[in-house]
Amino acid sequence: MLQKRPLCVIFLLFVLSEANVFQCRSKLLQGCNCGKIYYQSETLFTVNCTNLSFRDTAMLRELPEETQMLVFTGNHVAVLEMNVFGDDAYLSELKIVDMSNNGIREIKGKAFHHVPSVERLILNHNNISISNEDDGNFHHPRVFSNFYNLKELHLTNAFADNTDSALADDLHDIFVNSNLTKLYKLHLEQNEIKFFKDANVFCDLPNLHDVHLGDNNIPSLNFNVKCLKKLRYLDLESNNITRFSEKDLEAFDSLTGTDREENLILEIKGNPFRCDQAIKVLYNWLLETKVEVRDKDHLECHQAKYGTKYIMNLKNLAAAKHAKISQAITVLLVVLVVILITLLAAYIYLKKDKVKSRFGPVLDVLTRKVHYTTIDSQDV
Repeated sequence: MLQKRPLCVIFLLFVLSEANVFQCRSKLLQGCNCGKIYYQSETLFTVNCTNLSFRDTAMLRELPEETQMLVFTGNHVAVLEMNVFGDDAYLSELKIVDMSNNGIREIKGKAFHHVPSVERLILNHNNISISNEDDGNFHHPRVFSNFYNLKELHLTNAFADNTDSALADDLHDIFVNSNLTKLYKLHLEQNEIKFFKDANVFCDLPNLHDVHLGDNNIPSLNFNVKCLKKLRYLDLESNNITRFSEKDLEAFDSLTGTDREENLILEIKGNPFRCDQAIKVLYNWLLETKVEVRDKDHLECHQAKYGTKYIMNLKNLAAAKHAKISQAITVLLVVLVVILITLLAAYIYLKKDKVKSRFGPVLDVLTRKVHYTTIDSQDV
């Protein structure tokens, strides 16, 4: 038989439940947790509505004014309508908005309104399409235009699949039109990105320090990095890059120097580099550059030979080539010495009479001296 809970415990649970409702101050936020939490070295008043199967964002219009962080994840909201936080809302304390994994397909224009204080927006793992050729009113390039103080934009696996050209257009238009002048960190991993509409796609983000482009299908450095004067970290890991040109490497080097606070940190491992002349250029550059290339000792190149594909470590490949060169030089020197000795022996044989006449007296003197020395030794 189960033991009954003490009356004091039941009362405490009731008080905590009522306290949570009181802090959320809305029946629409039922199930959400509202209150202060310690997060990344600071205490934030947080509204957490995770995995509650919400199908719209009506409850977000009634967020407490003191809300500093909103966690609205794991729900089923296909469309973010205009003014998600209400027509008259002014959440001046709101710093962090996490709307990951909600199945979001569309973000209406002015969906995010009255959010001037938000510094971090997270929309990871959604299915967003910003434009659609069948609907002229569906393109909303100013979707992030109200985030005047946005420092971090997280869009990992955020966009719909199979939208290469549309996504290229959208990214360009978003960054050109959204006035994200304070954006510090940009995450675009796992979006199947192959190319950008404009090589200057990131140039309208003057404060950009960190760009995360890992796990895409980017075939080369097909965008301008020289315009990003404050860039300190570039993630190109696990893309489809087969080579860097000398121009690309010069572009990376342009982001180093005494006039910068920090030199560029570069992530490039996991790319299918080819074992060709370009890989030699890359390896030599790695030895000389001031760019910090992470895991450079683990970089690999790919080579097909006789129908078999090989993956070789750049460091080991270079060491093997140096060893082969050293071995070849040693063999060459031995061959040259043998040839020289042979030529000298042949010369002596052909000129033996002349050699004998010239060096005979010297040999006689040396022979007599050795003979006298031997006799003296015997006398002693």
